[in-house]
Amino acid sequence: MKTMKNLIVGLFLVAFTLTATAQEKMTKTDAVKTVSLEQTKGEFTQKKLTLKEGTYIFKVSNNNAAPEVGLVLIEAGKDGSKPENHIADAYVSQMVKHGKTESSKAVKLKKGTYKYFCPFNKTPEYTLVVK
Repeated sequence: MKTMKNLIVGLFLVAFTLTATAQEKMTKTDAVKTVSLEQTKGEFTQKKLTLKEGTYIFKVSNNNAAPEVGLVLIEAGKDGSKPENHIADAYVSQMVKHGKTESSKAVKLKKGTYKYFCPFNKTPEYTLVVK
């Protein structure tokens, strides 16, 4: 009976160690980075972004751009007027009011070209390149 308990405890410790090591490696390689974007009247102040492949949170600030602003991120070549083409996790958690900043969920970006814009402040579509 005692040997069985020792075996179970040993297996638990091995499983726990492997899980902790895997989580530590994931945390180091998949660290979430923040991209800060500012909107002014009719435009984003960041006209083009180049990022490395990875996971990002977008923080959008409203610098007297409009009563409320937001963010739409799409893959280049897709129609931004169609919500099904939007990368929904890139939407800010709520509309960004004057003088405020709101964040998106974490978005995993793979190599490629994307477009970002605000449909409420009617900005142009800007380019985001992931290398």
